[in-house]
Formats: sequence, C-alpha cells, structure tokens
Amino acid sequence: MEDTHKQQLTAFEDACRKAGLRLTPQRIEIFRYLAEASDHPSAETLHLRLVDKMPTLSLDTVYRTLGTFVEHGLVSKVQTVESQARFEVAQLLHHHLICQKCKEIIDFQWQFFDDAALPETVRAWGRVERKNVVAYGTCIDCLSK
Repeated sequence: MEDTHKQQLTAFEDACRKAGLRLTPQRIEIFRYLAEASDHPSAETLHLRLVDKMPTLSLDTVYRTLGTFVEHGLVSKVQTVESQARFEVAQLLHHHLICQKCKEIIDFQWQFFDDAALPETVRAWGRVERKNVVAYGTCIDCLSK
C-alpha cells in the first residue's frame, strides 16, 4: 500500500507541475492525507485531522485546495445528499454505497454497469464523459443496532 501512495504522490506532483500549480506544503499534505484516507473525508474532517500537524492551516485553505484539486481532476468529489461534500483521490473506476444512518461511504466496483451501453435517448443527448452509481441504504452495522 505504501508503494501505491508514493506513486499517487509522484503522479500528483507531476500533474501539479503540468497544470502550473505550485507544490505548497499545504497542498502536498492535504493530498497525501486524502490519498491515505479510506473514509471519504469532508473538508472539515481533513482540516481537523491536519491542524495538529499544520497549526496554521485554515479551513478556508482546505476548501480552496480541494476545489482546485477537483477542478484539475486530482481528486474526486463524492456526490452525496449531505450538505458536506466528501472527497477521495481519483483511482480506479468505482461506485459508492452510502449508509443513510451513519453516513459511511464504501467503494464498490460494478463491471456490468461500467460496460453497459447507455440507452439510445441518452446517447442522442450528446457525449457522456463519466457515469457512476451512488446507492443509498442502511449498512449492516446500523441494521443490527
């Protein structure tokens, strides 16, 4: 896993250089932490987790940095019905399961959906760049409570 994170960080640094983005310590730490996170954190959660390591890091900086990363395709914004956006480092094509009670987000792959052709009415609309599934329900832990 450590090699994967190193590769992600190297790819991130290369992408920033190509996009003309400065590699600030804040950007590197925010990306590094997000690449290592498995819980799709919000900007607020990232800020709380990083502020001990970087006491001068403001929540506004985290928000602006994540916005820049999304704009340049360096991270993905997970579409949820929550008011707080959640983020992840863009990786392999995958979809999300979201528990409506505890708000946990789980990644899953669905090759059948990924390979399926879109309906003719959608194809006639124009070009679809990306398609994904976000499924909402109740996780097994919340069901057992």
